[in-house]
Amino acid sequence: MATNAAALIESSKKAAAYQAVDDYLLPTYKYVGIGSGSTVVYVVDAIKAKGPAFYGDMTFIPTGSQSKGLITKAGLRMTNLDERPVVGGKAVALDVAFDGADEVDDDLNLIKGGGACLFQEKLVAAAAKRFVAVADSRKQSPRLCTKWKAIPIEVLPLAAPDVLTKLQDMGSTNPAVRSGLPSKAGECVSDNGMWIIDAPFSSLLLSKDLKDGQDGTGKDGVWEINKLADALIKIPGIVEIGLFYGFNGDEAVKSNQILPAQKPIAAYFGLPTGEVQVQKAA
Repeated sequence: MATNAAALIESSKKAAAYQAVDDYLLPTYKYVGIGSGSTVVYVVDAIKAKGPAFYGDMTFIPTGSQSKGLITKAGLRMTNLDERPVVGGKAVALDVAFDGADEVDDDLNLIKGGGACLFQEKLVAAAAKRFVAVADSRKQSPRLCTKWKAIPIEVLPLAAPDVLTKLQDMGSTNPAVRSGLPSKAGECVSDNGMWIIDAPFSSLLLSKDLKDGQDGTGKDGVWEINKLADALIKIPGIVEIGLFYGFNGDEAVKSNQILPAQKPIAAYFGLPTGEVQVQKAA
């Protein structure tokens, strides 16, 4: 039974990836971000299945060593994020980026970083006009830090002791530097040479959840996601955080945002039934 359940989950992840690619990868696109994680394997498979006539003019941008390997193995053209063309003094935007997620809330905020690729994942998502998340339904949650209890945080190793202290002051319960075991003794080291801290917090509220007298700034352990994210990224020594929050690419265009978008415009979930559920921005 367990084997059958696992096979069904993999089948549903594959179905979600194929549908996401069908819906959001247009033949006119030139630059495509490819994320990290188990579901992204199926995203690359879906692209490859469309054939060279479809993807031949596309260039694919990885988020780390795993996605570099996937792109190379599939025979797709690859370039690093910092190597894409500059037009009019600005690096060209990626047309779309596909990536997985560790947890997705009702407002399409994400936790990412379970695979320790969060910094480059965020860089690629932020460089894309549109970002699409693909996962299985176990990653769905009403609020972040409900199923995936800890926020991955990429830190300068030198700063880790002070960052851990500050996280505890902010209400994180037993934050810790992630171990590299079983594959590596010592700390988990990212592709950027940084360490990963996993910081548990109580479930993160949306702004609409705040009641009278609550400001979401951590009092009594109550954090609103945007306020926590803004506070975390200001801590010296933190390179990047695994919260993808704020607004998506479509919203950025409509509101003339200067800051880059981080949230997906849609998330595709493989269900235990083998069907695909699509969650889109309101």
